[in-house]
Amino acid sequence: MTTSKGADTNISDPILLNKIDKLFACGVGDYVDLPQIIVVGDQSSGKSSVLAGILNLPFPRDSGLCTRFPTQITFRRSEKTSISVSIIPAKQATLEHSERLRRWGKSNLIQLDEKVFADIMVEVHAVMGLGGQTAAGRMGTFSEDILKLDINGPDQEHFSVVDVPGIFRKTTEGVTTKEDRDMVNSMVRRYMENPRSVMLTVIPANVDIATQEILSMAEEVDKDGDRTLGVLTKPDLVDKGAERQIMDLIAGKRHALRLGWSLVRNPGQQQIETKGFNRSSAERSFFEMETPWNMADKDRVGIDSLKLRLQEILAEHTRRTFPQVKQELLKKLNVSKKALASLGADRETLEHQRQFLLDTSIRFQEVVTAALNTNYNATDWFDQYPSLRFTTAVVNRNESFADTLDKFGHTHAFISSDPVVEDIAQENGEPTPNTFKCPTEGESSHAAQEQTPITSSGPTEEDSLRQSQEQTPATFKARTTAFFVDLEGIIPEDEEVDAEIGHSIFDWLEGVYKNSRGLGLGTLHSSILSQTMKTQTSRWNTIALGYVSDIIGMTHKFITDLLELVCPEKRVRDALISALTDGLMTRYKKALDMVHFLLRVERAGTPSTLNHYFNDNLEKSRHKRRRVAIEERSFEDSTHGTVIRLADIELTQNMSNLDHVVLEIHDILQAYYKVARKRFVDNVCMQASDTFLVIGDASPLKLFGPAFVNRLSPEQLGEIAGEDMRVKKRRAELAKIIESLEAGRKLLI
Repeated sequence: MTTSKGADTNISDPILLNKIDKLFACGVGDYVDLPQIIVVGDQSSGKSSVLAGILNLPFPRDSGLCTRFPTQITFRRSEKTSISVSIIPAKQATLEHSERLRRWGKSNLIQLDEKVFADIMVEVHAVMGLGGQTAAGRMGTFSEDILKLDINGPDQEHFSVVDVPGIFRKTTEGVTTKEDRDMVNSMVRRYMENPRSVMLTVIPANVDIATQEILSMAEEVDKDGDRTLGVLTKPDLVDKGAERQIMDLIAGKRHALRLGWSLVRNPGQQQIETKGFNRSSAERSFFEMETPWNMADKDRVGIDSLKLRLQEILAEHTRRTFPQVKQELLKKLNVSKKALASLGADRETLEHQRQFLLDTSIRFQEVVTAALNTNYNATDWFDQYPSLRFTTAVVNRNESFADTLDKFGHTHAFISSDPVVEDIAQENGEPTPNTFKCPTEGESSHAAQEQTPITSSGPTEEDSLRQSQEQTPATFKARTTAFFVDLEGIIPEDEEVDAEIGHSIFDWLEGVYKNSRGLGLGTLHSSILSQTMKTQTSRWNTIALGYVSDIIGMTHKFITDLLELVCPEKRVRDALISALTDGLMTRYKKALDMVHFLLRVERAGTPSTLNHYFNDNLEKSRHKRRRVAIEERSFEDSTHGTVIRLADIELTQNMSNLDHVVLEIHDILQAYYKVARKRFVDNVCMQASDTFLVIGDASPLKLFGPAFVNRLSPEQLGEIAGEDMRVKKRRAELAKIIESLEAGRKLLI
């Protein structure tokens, strides 16, 4: 027997069926549900005999060669007769197993008689690893690899069917196990769940169909019965009196299926072995002679009518579902390509790994440049991740730092004889702070401070300060950003800053002077300014270190958040951050070291400035004090307005040496502190923050760039950019899917 001869009329659509067959051949069926006919049933249902009758193929009847794997059989009409046999590896097959299966095959066979078929099946079992010991130490009995038979010839109709192993309940010792049973049930169910499959469900007619597991499985996956074709076998074994139930099934009066029921009679072994036996003739004779089967619809009995019915169903089903197949294939191809793209470029070799990191670093630096230039339209990331608006955050923190140092940087409040402050207040229409009253004879400077009058302009600075402090917590944290565990050991602990400002500055200055004067005349010694400046700026350490710690934290968060965006693969990102850590910490530490250096210069060094504002402020302060003293002796004249006697101008103020020196210390300290504070703020922001953390050549933001990548050793490249097994496996899976779907797409063009 070489081929099967089809019906006289070609009712199938050969072009569509041929495309579906080729889609199966290139593995598309593993990812897209394709229209197909599957033959399912119990092992004892007569399924193999039904299939042999439909296909006119001599399936081996050796129990050891019964269906142990899916078999896809395709018939095509062609001018030349040929038969080829191959194996499609299962979706989950290993690469080694897949290559071994693809190397095996038979082609250009002329005939496929029972002996040739049996020999082929023996080889297939061996290639698939069935019938031998597995790694688990037991017999490999079933496989999900697919045996593919392509039968071509001038008398063939385009037709395709898939035979799957029969399900079974009882296991056979030494042959099948519970694991085999579960595997077969799972495999069969997967084929049946394909919404584009037509299920040829084979059931013996001599059993109660309500007890048939295969029918229950079909009803579970095809609740409306739209794609289930029932086939009843063994009508000659139906008990007397039970025939009416079978006739009702065939007529659609009981357990109706949209595709209906058919009845066939499989030949016995003795008939098959009889020379010249013709199944169609014998079966036709049976259904014509035997009652009640001779009363059944002729289109519903016999293998020939079943084959014709299957051809009709397959052609119509393929035409109806093919547009959906094409749409789903293109959709899954697009999804798979996107998934593969999300893994980044292939990183198998060192060149690939270096190029991957170079591309990542370039993208990183592009966003860094946009952030530093406040070009927030460069990418939507700036809208989605506020931490990437780095420059704006730094500028805001700079202003906050300057404001905090202005309000809380000094430990003692200066007396507001500062003309600059008063002038600014007057220009802005704000109340003028109180002025300082010069002490009179027999009155100490601190007593004068306590008796300072309140001008008509408003409350005194001390009153305003006290009112402000009543609304301000006694202490506040130096840092304003969250702590990063990564930075532990680099940035200092977050300390509390005392928000209360001392009010008795003259008492303090008098104490400093008394504890520092020597044997000379009661004049100001230069060391006193250093001492008072050090005490007056004692909060600068905490405030400045809190500020630079915040900038370091902002910088680190910017870097880590941006790395998460440009390098979404967590394992690679973690390895990259690990490689960057030493360099980042070194640069963070340099910024901190610069702040410590500036603090030493301002607080431990000799007070010094070339800024003319120091002398201007000092002279204005002294001038203001003299003006206040003179104005106390002024009076109103009807002709000239406010006047003062010349004698009063020349009047000297009696003041002790101590009071004079304390007042001089206050004025000098106040004038110098203002200059030093502004200088310190500028230096910290520009030299520590901007130079070492933001825009300098050694900024941490510029560490991860092409130069860094090019310095990495091969070992470091592999550790950072090398793909782990999970990614490699996923990449290989996606590549396999895309290869199959791309081949399928070309077939559909």
